[in-house]
Amino acid sequence: MDIRLKTEEIEKKILSKYATLSLQTKGRIVKEDKCGIRTDFQRDRDRIIHSKAFRRLKHKTQVFIAPEGDHYRTRLTHTLEVSQISRTISRALKLNEDLTEAIALGHDLGHTPFGHTGEKVLNNLHSNGFRHNEQSLRVVDFLEHNEKRQGLNLTYEVRNGIYCHTGEKEPEFLEGVVVRQADRIAYINHDIDDAVRANVISIEELPRKCVEVLGKSHGERINTMILDIIRNSIGEKWVSMSKEINKYTNELRKFMFDKVYLDSHAKSEEKKAEYIIEELYKYYLKNPDNLPYEHKKIYKDKSFSKEDMVCDYIAGMTDRYAINLFYNIFIPKPWKKY
Repeated sequence: MDIRLKTEEIEKKILSKYATLSLQTKGRIVKEDKCGIRTDFQRDRDRIIHSKAFRRLKHKTQVFIAPEGDHYRTRLTHTLEVSQISRTISRALKLNEDLTEAIALGHDLGHTPFGHTGEKVLNNLHSNGFRHNEQSLRVVDFLEHNEKRQGLNLTYEVRNGIYCHTGEKEPEFLEGVVVRQADRIAYINHDIDDAVRANVISIEELPRKCVEVLGKSHGERINTMILDIIRNSIGEKWVSMSKEINKYTNELRKFMFDKVYLDSHAKSEEKKAEYIIEELYKYYLKNPDNLPYEHKKIYKDKSFSKEDMVCDYIAGMTDRYAINLFYNIFIPKPWKKY
C-alpha cells in the first residue's frame, strides 16, 4: 500500500481551493525519491523535529535571560505554541495542516542565544548584518547536515514560510501567512504571561480597552484572536484578523515593547549577554582554528568568510553553552600542582 498516495488524494478532496496540496509542491533543491508513507510536507516536519538545531531551542532565551523558575517560556516552548495555534487555524480554514506545522516548527531554528539581544549584537558585528529568519533558512539549507546530505533539503513551500515568517516579505502560501499570524499571537500573549509571573507588569496595567475587547486571561485573548482570524478568513484567499481585533492586538504589542521588551528590569542582564557574544565573536575571528572541527568541516570546499563561520557558530549556541564557553576562554582557572 502506498499510504502517501492515499493521503494526497484525501487532501484534494477535503482541503480548501486555496490550500497548498503536497502533491503540487514545487519540490526540493536536490530531487529525492518520494516516501511511501509520508507526504513531502510531513517528511519536512519530521526532518525539522529530528534536527540538532530544533533540540537546541530548549535552552535558548525567549524574552527573559536566565530566569529563576521552570515555567518561563524558552524558544522551544514558543515554537510549540506557534505550532499549536497555527494548526488550529489551518485546520479550521481547511488549509494544509502538515505544511503549516512544518513551517511553524522550523521558523525560529536560526535564533541566537539570549533572544533578540543576541540577534541585535550579531547584526551589528557582521558586515552583512544578521536576521534570524534568514539564519533559520540557512540552518535548514546548509548548517544542518549528516553523512547523506548537506542541509535538510526541505520543500520550497516550507522554506518560503520559514524565511517569510517575519519581515517585509509576505509568504507566498496561505499556510505561511497562518504561521506569521500565529507567531504574533503566541509571543504577545505568552510574553504577557511571563512578564506577569516575573512581576514586571500586572494584569491591571494592560490597556483597558484591549482587555475589554480581547479578554483578561491568557486563554481568552488567544481564543479571541484565533476565532477572529477564522471568521474573517474562512473561504477567502487571505488569512488576517479583522480591523478591530488587529487594532487592539497591535496596541497590546506596543504596550509590551514599551513596558517589557525595551525598558524593564527584566532586561537588566542584557548588557552582560551582549558582552559575552561580542567577546566570543572577536575571539573566534582572531582564532578561527579554535572553532570545533565538527563546525569547520561544514565549510570544506565552500567559499565562506571567517565572519560567516564565526557568526554561524555563535548563532547556533544555547545560552548556557555561550556562558560556559566564555567562562572557559576568558576566566582564569585556579592553579593546580601536578
